[in-house]
Amino acid sequence: MSRAARPDQLAEGVLAGDRRALARAITWVENRHPGADELLRRVYPRTGRAHVVGLTGAPGVGKSTLAAALARQLRDTGQRVGLVAVDPSSPFTGGALLGDRIRFSHGPVDDGVFFRSLASRGQVGGLSRATGDVIHLLDAAGMDTVLVETVGAGQSEVEIMRYAHTVVVVLAPGLGDDVQAAKAGILEVGDILVVNKADQPGAARTVQELSQMLDLGAPRDPGWRPPVLEAVAAAGTGVDELVRTLRRHREHLESTAAGALRHRWQAEEALRQQVLARLWERLKAGGRWDELARAVAGRQLSPGEAAERLLAFLRQDPARPGPASSGATPDAIRFHGT
Repeated sequence: MSRAARPDQLAEGVLAGDRRALARAITWVENRHPGADELLRRVYPRTGRAHVVGLTGAPGVGKSTLAAALARQLRDTGQRVGLVAVDPSSPFTGGALLGDRIRFSHGPVDDGVFFRSLASRGQVGGLSRATGDVIHLLDAAGMDTVLVETVGAGQSEVEIMRYAHTVVVVLAPGLGDDVQAAKAGILEVGDILVVNKADQPGAARTVQELSQMLDLGAPRDPGWRPPVLEAVAAAGTGVDELVRTLRRHREHLESTAAGALRHRWQAEEALRQQVLARLWERLKAGGRWDELARAVAGRQLSPGEAAERLLAFLRQDPARPGPASSGATPDAIRFHGT
């Protein structure tokens, strides 16, 4: 493939399962290359076949180790596996700390596993803005299962629900209040709960407490009670049971209305995210956002008034972004006092 690949060429390579094309395509969407939208448009009809599994939980519970063990177990069943590990970005340089990449590199991995780290780049919720697009690329490239490991930001890390068909919440004994996360909602997003490091003291107590918490709460999916599994990912113990449970959950989604409802909700969320991102880019173009932000800061406009003026601008000219700011403020967003 030439250095200056076109979107159609890159899409063709991705759909053929070319690893170099896939790597370049992911770089395009992560860096918001001008051809990324066209690339995604071409591959999107070939998506929707992979089982997307999210792994989330607090730092230190062993998500990376479990993800690596799970990828190897899935390979043993003949599956092709994509693994996306979202790394925390430095608040000073914006660079990603690639600890997950280093940890995953330990152990045998063949060409049937494609691994990629993404920088969170300040995105809240434990994921990167490019996560959804990267999942689509891995799906289009023929991956049977796509594993998405979140940053591990803590109890409110629930954005993975937007992308994963099955959410695995990973916990470990000995990390303070073992069910503290339940109070903030992270357990509510889990389809499967895994107590990793189950060879450590307190594991049985953690499993019992989690089971009790599930009994007290209303299930998100009435037809599926999240199982609580034990694992020692470093030794590969319990990973085979996790693979079987993932298969059962996928079969459950495919055979019940819950799967269709989740698919529709995720499609709506993906559309909403794209609309918001494009609106944000439109409103930032030409300095209009900055002008109105200054007006709000100067108490010339309330935030609600400024929002209405921005929407009025979009209604006035919805088809194209405005020209670069020339110092004049369009009538549609002119604020009081000018």
